[in-house]
Amino acid sequence: MSAHRLAPPSAILRHAVLLITGALILIPFVWMVSLSIKPPGEIFRASFSFWPEQFYGIENYTKALTNSPLPRYMLNGVIVCAMILALQIIVCAPAAYALAKLDFPGRNLLFAMVLIALILPHEVLSLPLFVLGYQVGILNTYAALIFPYVVSPFGIFLFRQFFKTIPDDVIHAARLDGLSELAIVWRIMVPMALPAIIAFGIFSIVSHWNSLFWPLIAVRDQSLMPPPLGIMVFKNGEAGNDYGPLMAASTLVVAPLIIAFLSAQRWFVEGLTGGAVK
Repeated sequence: MSAHRLAPPSAILRHAVLLITGALILIPFVWMVSLSIKPPGEIFRASFSFWPEQFYGIENYTKALTNSPLPRYMLNGVIVCAMILALQIIVCAPAAYALAKLDFPGRNLLFAMVLIALILPHEVLSLPLFVLGYQVGILNTYAALIFPYVVSPFGIFLFRQFFKTIPDDVIHAARLDGLSELAIVWRIMVPMALPAIIAFGIFSIVSHWNSLFWPLIAVRDQSLMPPPLGIMVFKNGEAGNDYGPLMAASTLVVAPLIIAFLSAQRWFVEGLTGGAVK
């Protein structure tokens, strides 16, 4: 018998489907990067080549950085995403601990409400959130971009599933040592749930870094705009039909997300699968 066994047809088919799916996902990114280094005359050619005949990347990226306050947009994105993630962890971790490890009346009902909230699109709440923001007086501020996302049903669900995999004996021992419930959350549960926190952090950052609908409603000041809204303003005001600088700006905005995901890929997978294995 040969030392190297042939892969079964099902495995070949599975890998073929994965390769095709991966290629379809990558095509828009490859196209975006290619357009960001091409001169205007090569962008609308019928034939496609990744590398341009005339390299125009320096000009396009320079226009993207100088003709629009792109660094400011990206700084806004960092501020908003960091504040949202920090507040989400502060709110979701204790809530998830209570649903996973504490026994109290109405616990199952509260968890059912979390599951219902998971299936509701955020756009459904946009109008009442806008009215509330207007009445409170926080529209056109960083707070308007942050407060609607402080409570994350997905974060509560993910942390709860991970917390349930932690043995109850660990919590009982902590209580015998005199730790309060909040101390158990922050000194024991959260450090043990670091993979889940990293996985949730990637989801949260990607979601809010790419958010356009709510910022379009909540802010008007250009100095407060996150990257997607800033690129839209750049397209309407400066870039117009000059797609080279527009694609260069898009590449600069997407690059940090790709780098962050590749850097945390192992913890991302571990965090998502940890709650499924007990």
